[in-house]
Amino acid sequence: MVDDEIGLPIQMLPWKEAKEHLPKFKKFTVLDVDTGKRFDVQRRAGSEHADVQPLTKEDTKTMKEIYNGKWSWKRRAIIDISDGEWIAASMHGMPHGAGALSNNFPGHFCIHFFGSTTHRTNSMDLSHKLMILKAAGKLDEYMAISDPEKVSAAFIAGLKQQDAYLLSLVTLNKIDDKAIRSIENVKLTSIGHLEKGNTALVVNLPIQVDWYIKNKGKKSYRGSIRLVRFSPLDPWQVDAKNFLLKNRI
Repeated sequence: MVDDEIGLPIQMLPWKEAKEHLPKFKKFTVLDVDTGKRFDVQRRAGSEHADVQPLTKEDTKTMKEIYNGKWSWKRRAIIDISDGEWIAASMHGMPHGAGALSNNFPGHFCIHFFGSTTHRTNSMDLSHKLMILKAAGKLDEYMAISDPEKVSAAFIAGLKQQDAYLLSLVTLNKIDDKAIRSIENVKLTSIGHLEKGNTALVVNLPIQVDWYIKNKGKKSYRGSIRLVRFSPLDPWQVDAKNFLLKNRI
């Protein structure tokens, strides 16, 4: 980060505005929030989100380093930098589809902005949404006012993305890093909800989760998830230790 960039505001633009700032064939810089690493890309296509490609072989190398040398569908909080503007976004790291640049990248990858959708749905992907909020510096505020259902969903998303910062916001107790790394994938299939106006400090919501655990394969859980808050004004947090113990993770 150069000195003249310090203090620039990070915008959380809706997709309909972001796509005007970053039109097709626009070249811009991607800044990974967690590592601080940067690489240049070009937007090539995309109607509900941006389909982009690393600009050069060196950019592809940097992107792969961000993903620890292995391409992944995991979402990451990023900032797109173009013409002096910083825009909060989220990317995954899996080459797919067609590519047109000489960059050692076999296809393209997707960048989502607030309000972007995937090819298969008409709503925002939750993990992309959470990463966009993280990039914009708004994730703490969002989780602080979220109900138990949203906090539980964010907890599952945090496990899926292996995002330590998100997990720190929504869990009552620290999770063992080894347990997190053992989770290859997790899908939330159903969750209950708390009635509005409920002043309880502890709740147990019905939940259904499908896990994919390293060296163990697929397993399913049909039970409950426990959430705690210390007063009606405090944020909800998941009793993560208890939940993972019940799931034998």
